[in-house]
Amino acid sequence: MWKWVGRIALVAVVLLVVAFVALASWEPFWAKRDAQAGPQGSYRAEIVRDDYGVPHILGKTDADVAYGVAIAHAEDDFTTLQDVIAMSRGRYGAIAGQEGAAADYVYHLLDARGTAEREFPRLPADTQALFQAYAAGLNRFAEDHPDEIKLANLFPVDGKDVAAGFALRQPFFFGLNNVIQPLVEGTELRREFGPDIPGFERPPSGDVGARPGQVEEGMEGSEAAPRAAFSPFGSDGALNGSNAFAVSAEKSGGPVTLISNSHQPLRGGVAWYELVVESGEGWHFAGANFPGSPFPFLGHNEELGWTNTVNRPDMVDVYKLEVNADGTQYRFGGEWRPLERKTVTLPVKLGPVTLPIRRDVLRSIHGPVIQNDQGYFAIRYGGMGNLGQLDAYYRLNKAKTYDEWEAIIARLDIPSTNFLYADKAGNIAYVYNAALPNRPAEVDGKRVDWRGILDGSNPKLLTRGTVDFDKLPRYLNPGSGWLYNSNNEPYTAAGAGDDLSPDEYAPELGIELKQTNRSRRAWTLMCETEVLDRANLERIKYDTAYSRTGYVAKLWAALERLDLSGDAGLDRARDLLLAWDFKADNIGTGDALALLMIRDFMSAEYQNKPEAPDVRDMLEQSVAHLEEHFGRIDPPMSDLLRLRLGDVDLPLDGGSDTLRASTTWTVDDDGRLRLVHGDSFIQWVEWNPGERVFSRSIQPFGAANGREESPHYTDQMQLFVDHKLKPVHFWRDDVLRNAARRYTVESH
Repeated sequence: MWKWVGRIALVAVVLLVVAFVALASWEPFWAKRDAQAGPQGSYRAEIVRDDYGVPHILGKTDADVAYGVAIAHAEDDFTTLQDVIAMSRGRYGAIAGQEGAAADYVYHLLDARGTAEREFPRLPADTQALFQAYAAGLNRFAEDHPDEIKLANLFPVDGKDVAAGFALRQPFFFGLNNVIQPLVEGTELRREFGPDIPGFERPPSGDVGARPGQVEEGMEGSEAAPRAAFSPFGSDGALNGSNAFAVSAEKSGGPVTLISNSHQPLRGGVAWYELVVESGEGWHFAGANFPGSPFPFLGHNEELGWTNTVNRPDMVDVYKLEVNADGTQYRFGGEWRPLERKTVTLPVKLGPVTLPIRRDVLRSIHGPVIQNDQGYFAIRYGGMGNLGQLDAYYRLNKAKTYDEWEAIIARLDIPSTNFLYADKAGNIAYVYNAALPNRPAEVDGKRVDWRGILDGSNPKLLTRGTVDFDKLPRYLNPGSGWLYNSNNEPYTAAGAGDDLSPDEYAPELGIELKQTNRSRRAWTLMCETEVLDRANLERIKYDTAYSRTGYVAKLWAALERLDLSGDAGLDRARDLLLAWDFKADNIGTGDALALLMIRDFMSAEYQNKPEAPDVRDMLEQSVAHLEEHFGRIDPPMSDLLRLRLGDVDLPLDGGSDTLRASTTWTVDDDGRLRLVHGDSFIQWVEWNPGERVFSRSIQPFGAANGREESPHYTDQMQLFVDHKLKPVHFWRDDVLRNAARRYTVESH
């Protein structure tokens, strides 16, 4: 008997070992693509790095340069590039566990690979060649560095794999997560409205509160200026902010100026990577891209430049479907149609094993379908199924005049993002770019609430195509001589007398009616400043003040109303906040406490959350944090807020929604706030009359963001903290004069 028990136990152990080995090794074999050999071609590029390690990539052809871009970026951060490629193949869960599996679910839900398979072959041949060359560069680096590969059978990749990453990531910049997440959770959709703060009434729909130059009723002490009549990618897409400024030569008293001040995660899949590209085919551009891109997304060439800020149009329509009892069909018009259903496998890494989790992905004629306890909901969004942005950004890099540049933007292949523009010829411009769904104001004689849940059975509500470019807000050479955007509505951009009116644009367009503290401050400061020269623009860009309007005013009004009788500690903290000077400049004794208080309220407003945090709870938490880690409620803010990487630990200024942006942080074990999102790549471009373009830039850490052993891992941090910029070596003679390292990379 005991012999049989022993044998059974042995069999059980063997089965457990077999199961463990299977779970530890199935995913790479499942993902292997036997026919995938990777792009074939001959490429050669020279990489010249300056004293800060920033690569200037040169090649005979544009494809040669794209190959070099992949090699240079992999040399500096191959680990993040692998994460992005894993996302682009629906395998990120095998690296990042449950968080990665969520990205993989969205990859399948949005049909990212299917979009790439359909649309990539339709792109112009030279654009396809650019992406194939970039993929070849990734493959070459992976082949030469097998010890760095963290997921088997991830390589080789091809241009379609890279393109799939674009299809996956782009919709999250206009806030698709604010629709997908609530639908998955079965909670209220986060449409555009201000949050509820306990003690406040929600404003009526469309009431955005004070714009710059207006004072909200009851907001004593509000700042006013004269005015005429925020994922699956390391940060919530709806939190990706930015500031941008364009100033004419007349207003600056010297150069045409373009300031790019993007707010992105400081590391990860949507962190900026600085580079300069130059080819014998006329591609010459200095700027920055995201991991997984062969070209810069913003920056400048010899003649012109642009930068971006995230805009927040209502790009998504949500339809409730009428589905039959067994969930196989939905009604559309007078017929029942099959509900497309595909079962996908999501790899979810848990410790040493990877679990295969099966999920159904649904689709109707409208688009992706999500099922929750309330039923079946389809979503349809601007730019869905379009990969024209891959070609549009490439063409923008090589544009030489405003007309040529605008014609590319007018294609609306880039689904969303504001564009601020300047050029050597003296033009400045702002385009509210968005592939807005073409929505009728009325259907069957009734006005449609496009922000509500639509009837999925009514074919007349199915949007087709996009609004014409001519119907979008845009500015060209305003009389004020300046333009700006800080993730605000497009109706405050150029100052009193030059701003557009929201009354000129139909509500069904879905253009947001919102301000940020940054926009209020920028509008006020730009209006007040007679000459926008370099010194004044630096003062504005690094401004750390809050306007006592919007959610900030509401928060402080709520603090005043709090009944804190019987709690002397909280009452003392409240008094400190009520006496605060509304500047996150490391000077005021209330800066640290205010920093902790404001961030979550800003986030709630920016992400359209239906409720903001409870004011008393936030005050208690903020006080407790400071007392636990600093023994006082009024430590210097610079002791609290830090820029940290490796062995470098530096103090920071700025707040969650100030022009000097320290937006989001993680809390370290010592209670300090480690910045993870805010001011990131900054580029300052100037065209002086009769001179060639000159620019400066800075990154929060360094060029080699993924190489801790590199001297360029942290070598820009002190400059960043000190509000300083370094030169961009754009011109060939300047590049070679400042070359710290030169080498050639080429394919086999």
